[in-house]
Amino acid sequence: MSVADVLHDKGHDVVKVRVSDTVQTAVRQLAEHRIGAVVVEDAWMRVAGVFSERDFVGAVSRDGAAVLDQPVETLMSAPVITCRASDRVDDVMAAMTQARIRHVPVMENGHLVGIVSIGDLVKHRLDEKALEANVLLDLARMRA
Repeated sequence: MSVADVLHDKGHDVVKVRVSDTVQTAVRQLAEHRIGAVVVEDAWMRVAGVFSERDFVGAVSRDGAAVLDQPVETLMSAPVITCRASDRVDDVMAAMTQARIRHVPVMENGHLVGIVSIGDLVKHRLDEKALEANVLLDLARMRA
């Protein structure tokens, strides 16, 4: 199973902010869309980083509410670990676990085509395992 399969079910929409946007703007996007991370783009609309709830919580615990007025660029995670739509879900999950990250932008030919979270990948794996179990159960019933 590939990341393309996950994006097919999930969709290709990506919430983005600019490097110069304030942290408050990024946090509003997280809340409004009920998501855990946004992609941060530079002035040329290239992926510059990822800003996540984890980035925000860490900054607030360190510096307090003053972080809300900072540019998101100061808190985003960069450089960005990305994947391709053709990558295997298991490989991306392993990379995310090793890097201790929860969100990975999906890139094709230098263009952003989606984003996947560890939750998206786990859900897809669970769905795949449930399907496999049902097929095996059906086969066992046919033989009985």
